Amino acid sequence: MTRIAFIGGGNMAQSLIGGLLRNGVAAASLSVAEPNAETRHRLETGFGIACHADNRAAAADADVLVLVVKPQVMPLIHGELKETLAARRPLLISIAAGVRIDQLERWFGETLPIVRCMPNTPALIGAGASGLCANARVAPEQRTQAQRIMDAVGLTRWVDDEALMDTVTAIAGSSPAYFFAMVEALVEAACAQGMPRAQARALSAQACYGAGRMLVESGEDPAVLRQRVTSPHGTTEAALASFAADRFDASVARAVAAATRRGGELAAELEQR
Repeated sequence: MTRIAFIGGGNMAQSLIGGLLRNGVAAASLSVAEPNAETRHRLETGFGIACHADNRAAAADADVLVLVVKPQVMPLIHGELKETLAARRPLLISIAAGVRIDQLERWFGETLPIVRCMPNTPALIGAGASGLCANARVAPEQRTQAQRIMDAVGLTRWVDDEALMDTVTAIAGSSPAYFFAMVEALVEAACAQGMPRAQARALSAQACYGAGRMLVESGEDPAVLRQRVTSPHGTTEAALASFAADRFDASVARAVAAATRRGGELAAELEQR
């Protein structure tokens, strides 16, 4: 039985734990370290797993250690974990935007097999999208372990070039917020036309959900689906022409570039800690 321990018991850890349990992983094989007593109690009662206030207690017998903490916390926890990790050498999975594998090796141990992962918040409902990359010490069976953990909450894709992980953050990790912003804008535009807010929200949110399902389930290129919706001289063509006039594609490209750049900046800031 592979023992999986989580450092951090927040929403993402809870979504992963819930997904693993739904996929048949035994509760006895899971543990979590969480400093907040109320959260620990919720994890114990909700999932029936072992919970610890101390990170070392959770990591002591772990075969896989999943770091589910904010990037700024990474330099603060390596001191208490490094000795335990050196003795046991578990697979280390990091879920922290902008934290590079070489930084994780320096903080937690240069001999560790490490997988860097970037999921997104739809993982909370089992509809996540995660990019993963691994260092050279990750064995094939450990890659499979990492993928099974992330597959429990959605789609998983491996990235060979770690330099692309900041792009994964931009187009998957951060992008749910872009779609939320789009729906916000649609709601405000509909309200300006006189539609009640609740009605505008329901219709806009359902349109976003339906478009997403069509993209995923049809397997069609988004350009093909867009063209099918766009009748010549119709309402959709008029809206898309307005987007084009405002250089929608360029705006999206600038946003993705900004998010990608910020991922690199986060890593640089951590170097100074």
